[in-house]
Amino acid sequence: MRILVIGAYGLIGGYLATRLVRDGHAVAGAGREVVVARRRMPYVKWIRADLARMDIGAWRAALAGVDAVVNCAGALQDGPRDDLHAVHVTGVMALADACAEAGVRRFVQISAAGIEGGASAFGRTKGEAEDALRRSGLDWVILRPGLVLAPAAYGGSALLRGLAAFPGCIPAAHADAVVQVVSVEDVAEAVARAVAPETSGRIAIDLVASQRTTLGQVLEALRAWLGVAPAPVWSIPPFMVRSGAKLADALAWLGWRSPMRTAAVAQLAGGVCGEAGDCERKLGFAPCALPDILAGWPSGAQERWFARLYFVKPLGLGVLAAFWMASGVIGIVDHAAAAAALTAAGFGVAPAQGVVLGGGMVDIALGALACHRRTAPGALRGMMLVSAAYLAGATLWRPDLWIDPLGPLVKVIPAGVLALAALAMMDER
Repeated sequence: MRILVIGAYGLIGGYLATRLVRDGHAVAGAGREVVVARRRMPYVKWIRADLARMDIGAWRAALAGVDAVVNCAGALQDGPRDDLHAVHVTGVMALADACAEAGVRRFVQISAAGIEGGASAFGRTKGEAEDALRRSGLDWVILRPGLVLAPAAYGGSALLRGLAAFPGCIPAAHADAVVQVVSVEDVAEAVARAVAPETSGRIAIDLVASQRTTLGQVLEALRAWLGVAPAPVWSIPPFMVRSGAKLADALAWLGWRSPMRTAAVAQLAGGVCGEAGDCERKLGFAPCALPDILAGWPSGAQERWFARLYFVKPLGLGVLAAFWMASGVIGIVDHAAAAAALTAAGFGVAPAQGVVLGGGMVDIALGALACHRRTAPGALRGMMLVSAAYLAGATLWRPDLWIDPLGPLVKVIPAGVLALAALAMMDER
């Protein structure tokens, strides 16, 4: 079969696409940013497409010769890059209409467990997409996974690992909320069966393990899986949860798509539950329980590194941004004193002050650019280059500063190394 997977480079979509290729299908993957995806998964034919912006006509070329469509695209909440209604509702409706026009009958929709009632915008729009498919003439299959765990980590699953490896305790919001998990491999198995022509269409299936675990228990299991010493679960006070979610919402406008936003917290507060026997009755297999899921993925040093560095990454970026902006402000405010270091090396007063003021503006600009997700990598590279230039210039004109008791040059080195470390952690997928 030729199968088009929307969102094929995401956490779930990547595993689905790989599984379908392994089963012998020809897979085309669609997404907004496919340059890196082409390098990672060259066995998939990649198509640049934005589900939220495409109408029926825009899908015609991508659907030519396609036998089935799997839609994994989704968003957590509205933001500068995401429009929930466009992604979950109008985009799905346009794609479904395009499938009907192109003669593509099988449409597999990856929805979410626990969205009944539409308490949040996420759940409400996911539910509207399901209703739209039910009204279509397609042979749709709606799969509703619970909390998806995978060997790789992204978004919420990455946050869970970071919380599980937290030093001294396991901080958790709504630690008593019931959360039914599912392995990404079981989601891929469900999709592989759902696209098969012999599988009955027009069915909705919950994909959850039968084990009803709480979020606290999931975090404790992940901590043991990582090999980190046991620690108690600490319930985060509600005011801290609300404050953290509002901060995460604000950071979304700077391009940082945190899994700690208000929509995720609200969804978690209501639990993630589904009908445990649904998958076995309708697709013929039962999703694995949490202990079996983790037993199949032995963790190593890379998983512990990732989990322990999860909160170090934003801390490091924040420290670097503050350090560079403060350095620039201090230099500009007290530029006369700063210029004295250059005049002592033979510079004229005007050129020395020009260098100090210009350098201060560059420092402030680099710190500000590091605050935005899109410009942060370039800012980090700029920090390393400016640090190297500063050390080279100081060595040439003021080598005595290397033995200054306050260590003004020595302290530049760890700042440059921190920028290098932050740059190495910038990838999110």
